Amino acid sequence: MKKFLADKSGLRDHAAPAIARIERRLFLRKGLSLGALAMLSGCDVTNDETVDKVLSAMSRWNDSVQAKIFDPNKLAIEYPESAITTPFPFNAYYGEDEIRLVEAESYKLELSGLIRERKPWTLPELYALPQASQVTRHICVEGWSAIGKWSGTPFRTFLERVGADTTAKYVGFKCADDYYTSIDMATALHPQTLLTFRFADQILPPQYGFPMKLRVPTKLGFKNPKHIMAMYVTNTYPGGYWEDQGYNWFSGS
Repeated sequence: MKKFLADKSGLRDHAAPAIARIERRLFLRKGLSLGALAMLSGCDVTNDETVDKVLSAMSRWNDSVQAKIFDPNKLAIEYPESAITTPFPFNAYYGEDEIRLVEAESYKLELSGLIRERKPWTLPELYALPQASQVTRHICVEGWSAIGKWSGTPFRTFLERVGADTTAKYVGFKCADDYYTSIDMATALHPQTLLTFRFADQILPPQYGFPMKLRVPTKLGFKNPKHIMAMYVTNTYPGGYWEDQGYNWFSGS
């Protein structure tokens, strides 16, 4: 269908740059072909604004379906330590030479939004919380995956400790590298969602998110923020760094 449309209208010959932009957005939105988009929506595929509106509506629909079928009791697969990927890949929207360095001594996790106790948390206070470990698979939207061992406190435990409103819709995160993202509350309360402080039984290295990374094995890798500096609970949709550029927001199982 895609080739038929292109041959019939000369679309690729006359609007190649626009088509390339649209197809990149389609890839990010997880797989509609250009022909399918035109057939389903009847939209003009050379009009960026029209395409964006259709894709945004489809993405919101996809997010709502994923949220409805999400099982808060279904666990991601955990692996033996012999399955750990070595070396574990570095991934970010910048190169390793730009990794953000956070001072441990002055670090304080800032809390805001629908949280009763908003006092900042130091690293020693965070390290003193109940700890758990998991060996789970990180799945990147780019198509690769890797298995690592992460240790920290169950996020549910922390949210309950600070008096977060667990009936709220979202938890958002702000990071030292200007990254930001958010997750749904059901995922925040999932038993495998961890605030992690260690990787492979060592203090979290900078390339993996020191001083703290959210580990969410039920979601794609870009929903696992690193270098977390602040978090908040809200009922207002918070978006995210990649989500605001076209990635599906829910992005989980």
